Amino acid sequence: MEFTEFKIKGMTCDHCAQTITKKFEGKDGIVSNNVSHQSGNGIFEFDPGKISKEEIAEIINSTGHYKVVGEIPKNNIGSKPFDLIIIGGGSAAFSAAIKAESLGLSTLMVNEGLNFGGTCVNVGCVPSKNLIRAGEAAHHARHSNFTGIKPKGVDIDFTQIIKDKKKLVATLQEKKYIDVVSDFQNLKMVTGWAEFVDDKTIIVGGKEKYTALKFLIATGSTTQIPNIKGLSDIDYLTNVSLFDLEKQAESMIVLGGGYIALEIAQAYQRLGTKVTLLQRSAHVLSSQSEDIAEELTSHLRKEGLTIHTGLRFIEIKKDINKISVLAEQNGEEKLFEAEKILIATGIKPNTQRLKLENIGLQLTPKGEVQVNEKMETNLSHIFAAGDVTNTPPFVYTAANEGNIAIANAFEGEEKKVDYSSLPWVVFTDPQIAGAGLDEAQAEAQNIPFDVSKLELKNIPRAIAANDTRGFIKLIRNTKSDKLIGARVVAPEGGELIQQLSMAIKYGITIKDLAECLYPYLTLGEGIKLTAITFGKDVSKLSCCAV
Repeated sequence: MEFTEFKIKGMTCDHCAQTITKKFEGKDGIVSNNVSHQSGNGIFEFDPGKISKEEIAEIINSTGHYKVVGEIPKNNIGSKPFDLIIIGGGSAAFSAAIKAESLGLSTLMVNEGLNFGGTCVNVGCVPSKNLIRAGEAAHHARHSNFTGIKPKGVDIDFTQIIKDKKKLVATLQEKKYIDVVSDFQNLKMVTGWAEFVDDKTIIVGGKEKYTALKFLIATGSTTQIPNIKGLSDIDYLTNVSLFDLEKQAESMIVLGGGYIALEIAQAYQRLGTKVTLLQRSAHVLSSQSEDIAEELTSHLRKEGLTIHTGLRFIEIKKDINKISVLAEQNGEEKLFEAEKILIATGIKPNTQRLKLENIGLQLTPKGEVQVNEKMETNLSHIFAAGDVTNTPPFVYTAANEGNIAIANAFEGEEKKVDYSSLPWVVFTDPQIAGAGLDEAQAEAQNIPFDVSKLELKNIPRAIAANDTRGFIKLIRNTKSDKLIGARVVAPEGGELIQQLSMAIKYGITIKDLAECLYPYLTLGEGIKLTAITFGKDVSKLSCCAV
């Protein structure tokens, strides 16, 4: 194979470069091409036995709008040029690769650390939700909401549960990631750590150099390990290592009180591990209002989960058979012991090994890649998406951002992310779900608001199911009557949040929600009842109140 680089006259935008690129689609002898309107150059890798440099130039000139005005000497041609280099292998990266393939862009995806597929399929959403459902099945086999039904318990084969989880992860990693891009014509995938040499060049594994017109950084995040005396000296677990342990721990300390810590703690408690959750903040889910934390905490404690909040960690030690955590609570020292310890104290962006200092890429104080609503960084040809950025850390936001980044980078679009009505779910039982603003956020933005909060004991579906855990809370703008926020604590409460998110997005009023028809004996009817109670006492309404 040989390279040639031409100076091309007439290009003014990315669309011009794409027009030239498309002329070479399916052209025998062309291995890759990288055309840039910014540099005014086109780099071509070709088989000289099938096509000549002169023929390549004629194809460019045949467009009628663009003309080759000279060949650039070979010693100025960068090695392995691509239209796009994606650093990372998770949902943002694959979404970007799919978009890039649809545009015919030559793309390199560089990944290291987790397998291709990233956090969600390998060590995040998929394994955790699988084990959450397994724990739920075990819980229901031991507990009943009906006095006439006497559960007889359950036999748990923990090793088999983990083996089945591994099989599921492997299947989805193959089918939803690798198989999806297996027939892509313009994508090259390599494994190795990528480092920036300059703003147009990376080196992978300290050996191979690659250049590109544009880059997408999508390296995700990893567990933030707190600075606690003795922690670095013990064999602690994170979500990366926990889900592969086939031998069940008799007891486990979970350090942290966010959604990852809570989901894992409840799942393993239900599967038979004695779990103690330790949290520094005054309450779990510290980013949420206290009533949500109190509601969830009370139900978790009823299931036997031990929860301690407001702790200051002093030291962590490991003896032969146990791990000890020494902490202070309200001025009193307390000692907690367990067989294993899981660190789930939040996440940090994977930026440390990219050598971003070589290119002057701007980071936030937390070390995230700073992006705007178009996923642009402070360098015009470098974009970023997913958990590595200062955006909400969800798999569905990452995928959306990867697509938007490539559309903006190569199609000249002005797409923006909008998270004002973003729906999210914590998959505990009961689930926590939200969209839009809460009371503190509305107050901080000086929005006039009031709140309607309805406990599930007032919702017919929950009453009939003998499961009245939780509440629905709606927040409205009192001037416009529009819904601006919602929070749900309920069994399967996450199934409600999408319609509330859409109501916020499209400016639906509380009056609209109250006047809609909802099927009787659905949890969704609780939205109507909560909307009605902005102006009425729900206890004075009949079951089918309007």
